[in-house]
Amino acid sequence: MSLADRILFEDNHLIIVNKLAGEIVQGDKTGDVPLVEVVRQYLKERYNKPGNVFCGLVHRIDRPVSGAVIFAKTSKALARMNELVKERHISKIYWALVEKAPEVPEQKLVDYVKKDERTNKTAVSPTPKPGYVEAELAYRVVRTLTHYTLLEVELYTGRHHQIRAQLAAHGCIIKGDLKYGAKRSNRDGSISLHSYRVRFEHPVRHETVEVTAPLSGEMERIVGS
Repeated sequence: MSLADRILFEDNHLIIVNKLAGEIVQGDKTGDVPLVEVVRQYLKERYNKPGNVFCGLVHRIDRPVSGAVIFAKTSKALARMNELVKERHISKIYWALVEKAPEVPEQKLVDYVKKDERTNKTAVSPTPKPGYVEAELAYRVVRTLTHYTLLEVELYTGRHHQIRAQLAAHGCIIKGDLKYGAKRSNRDGSISLHSYRVRFEHPVRHETVEVTAPLSGEMERIVGS
């Protein structure tokens, strides 16, 4: 699927793309071409722009995660979007397929987390600890399937692997997420976590922007489009 087919929103200031599971958002040690560069090249070719084209990343999602990612097309828009992120004024809704249904169908979770640089995993504590930071999200059960439960998760803090680690700590391991205890991997190498909807006030026009990203891959196969 071409990038043009995955654009969820675009104007003179922003572009929102439906990332595929397995794509990296920013460059890393693998050397694989990151999504930010794919978007930059699209802008260069689509609008016949000379020289270096500005493409600012507003937020990230993990490589095995799919869904909506916001990019800024101007430095002004990026600066304003960064403020929205800092002030937690961007609503981020995820869908997650979990191996076991939560005991409580809807609740807010407040934990404390710390990234382990050596293992690239996030530890979770129910109480404050030195070096740990607060992690907050809310979930609700959307649908109960034969083998899995579909949760809608609203993310309030953007910690490393937060949804993955926090849900696992509460007994709700995400399908395919071997790093946090899943029984088996997904056939496409993804984990069943999807950035489903983003909503925010446009940084220039000050209108509400709300974008929903269709499911793809393993999640679409199980949940449906």
